[in-house]
Amino acid sequence: MIVPQSRLLFWFAVVVLPFSVLGALYAEAMIFCVVLMAGLLALALVDAVLALGRLEGISVELPKLVRFSRERPGSFALTLHHERKTALRLRIGLPLPPELPSSSEELLVVLPAGSAQSRLDWPCQPARRGNYRLQRVHLETTSRLGFWAVRGAVPVECEVRVYPNLHEERRHLAALFLNRGAFGLHAQRQVGKGRDFEKLREYIPGDSYDEIHWKATARHGHPITKVFQIERTQEVYVIIDASRLSARPVVGESLDAPVQTTLERFLTAALILGQAAEQQGDLFGLLVFSDRVETFLRARNGKAHYSACRDAIHTLEAKLVTPDFDEISAFLRTRLRRRALLVFLTSLDDPVLAESFLNNMTLLAGQHLVLVNMIQPPEARPLFTNDAVAEVDDLYRHLGGHLRWHSLRDLGKTLQRRGVRFSLLENEKLAGELVSQYVGVKQRQLI
Repeated sequence: MIVPQSRLLFWFAVVVLPFSVLGALYAEAMIFCVVLMAGLLALALVDAVLALGRLEGISVELPKLVRFSRERPGSFALTLHHERKTALRLRIGLPLPPELPSSSEELLVVLPAGSAQSRLDWPCQPARRGNYRLQRVHLETTSRLGFWAVRGAVPVECEVRVYPNLHEERRHLAALFLNRGAFGLHAQRQVGKGRDFEKLREYIPGDSYDEIHWKATARHGHPITKVFQIERTQEVYVIIDASRLSARPVVGESLDAPVQTTLERFLTAALILGQAAEQQGDLFGLLVFSDRVETFLRARNGKAHYSACRDAIHTLEAKLVTPDFDEISAFLRTRLRRRALLVFLTSLDDPVLAESFLNNMTLLAGQHLVLVNMIQPPEARPLFTNDAVAEVDDLYRHLGGHLRWHSLRDLGKTLQRRGVRFSLLENEKLAGELVSQYVGVKQRQLI
């Protein structure tokens, strides 16, 4: 497409308008004015014809897959291919979706003579998690005389994946992920009896009778003892509630901090816990549910599995449906035969849903170790712990928060009696508390 430039409009205003008036006023100057205006028109037409092929031989290449973290600055690597290898000034526009804001709406690039390709970086700072596709890049250059702008669109294929931002959480937990000296979270030898059979050995005075292998004792004619070892590889599953309960916003301590949904905090904490499990050599699995099971990844380890977990949840959004705890409980009892650590991330401040959850967790706790974690609601605190009371309405609001906190505490006690651990965690400390719970379970050999 060809559009007029300001230079053409300038010369039109300088030549056509004055000389058309001059020719109309003075008949003897009519021929000269017509010739001059026709010459400008012919020059503009010739410039337009020569500009038609200015963008031929130019193509743009973007990476097939680009990965970003939410609210972390990054860039696209654009490669411009120019077959003619002539000097050319380009104006480039990349149509980014609103979720991928950039500090530059367009870039001006000069392709040097003799160069077949040029590379540039397009800055971007994603504002929202998700999957996006870029399908074209817009180019513009000027004609030789500058009268016209030649515009065109070049097709590209680029997939952009925006993942949860783990930078802040890892910064707060930096010591856990160091691999230098005595610092960091290391897979250490644990003491204890363990459950995995390792070998048989001769009986030693002091061995317990329940450790004697009676069949081997009968074959050898003297006591043989079984030796067990600590389980080296255990299964850890993070179970994320993606129903309407997770669509509610959570507010950080800082007023400048962006408001996130509960689901966003759950996803970030789950990936942090996955990294901790990977560092300990355990198997990490992921399950997302709403009114049905949305995503299930069986516990494994390795970078490829962690990437698969990250790809499985980077487009996840909360659904405005009621969670079905009966469905998730039946699914877990059917699929998970081996004892595992189940870390639930949900909200149980709805009494009806809490009752359903309680009934189903009783069955799961008999086979697995179940930890239930919930972000503490802002007003759900004991009475008299908040002195920000300015009017009567504040008093009633704090009283309602106390009743809410008391109900959640009673729920936690009921779950505790049935073998399920329930914790109310602060928003900013969610990931750190999950890792601390996991490390405590490992040290105490509870699974």
